[in-house]
Amino acid sequence: MLTFRQIRYFIATVEQGKVSSAAAELNVSQSAVSAAIKDLEEELGYRLFTRKAYGVALTFQGHQFFQHARNILAAVSEAVNAPHEPSEGVEGDIVIGVSFTVAAYFLPNLLLRFKHIFPGVTTRVVEDDREEIERGLIKGRLDLALMLVSNLKNRSEIDSETLLRSHRRLWLSANHPFNQLETVSLAEIQQEPYVMLTVDEASKTAMRYWKKTEHRPNVIFETSSVEAVRSMVALGMGITILSDMVYRPWSLEGHRVETKNVLQDVPTMDVGVAWHHDAQLSLPSRTFRDFVIRAYQNSPLF
Repeated sequence: MLTFRQIRYFIATVEQGKVSSAAAELNVSQSAVSAAIKDLEEELGYRLFTRKAYGVALTFQGHQFFQHARNILAAVSEAVNAPHEPSEGVEGDIVIGVSFTVAAYFLPNLLLRFKHIFPGVTTRVVEDDREEIERGLIKGRLDLALMLVSNLKNRSEIDSETLLRSHRRLWLSANHPFNQLETVSLAEIQQEPYVMLTVDEASKTAMRYWKKTEHRPNVIFETSSVEAVRSMVALGMGITILSDMVYRPWSLEGHRVETKNVLQDVPTMDVGVAWHHDAQLSLPSRTFRDFVIRAYQNSPLF
């Protein structure tokens, strides 16, 4: 029978990339983690990981299961921290601004769970860039926003709560020589062709941490499409540094994308809920804000 412990150990192993590192993070023995994963694979009937010299990597089926496992963990956290008041009395409309990355990789499951618990609340979602979202909160056109709060500029007028911090790692093809390294430095990365993502100010964020060093990426292509980046990396046309939240181990063409830790300090991509500092939030707005905070306050990092 599948257990919550197996789910936790599995997610920790995915995030750490090594069974030994997951065991240290969980404060349990390495054999306990290995046994939990073995039992989980037997229960599911397929392999979750392939073993490599530098650690472990998700199989295609393992990646699919990882998406479900994160939802399970979020649902458990949501159940533990569920509101005690009845949801039937919460009714009304809310307008939520979302940034592009959040809309694609974070929003759908969250909205589905909220609608299931609070059917009397109608949510209208408006997708826009950070500047317009901040303006919409201040002007009152938006009640709340789900956005990359690590990019938030107007912190004097906008309050926010971080829901998750997504680590940024180096993406590279399955046969890239860097796969033999434990970690890769920016000095090494700058020698390779680099594919730069531009959506949600990704390129500006990248250059902020690059400019803290003497190194610069050798950008050969800029695009707003995460899937274009994924395909080019998987085909060996370049490498990139992007967050775990948007990582998928397979391109649309079915080619593998690997990840490695970067030696230097690369900031996380933080997703959060934001609202105008002086806004008198309605009951539906307060309910949604509290719901998403409860749902993610005990969740692991991506």
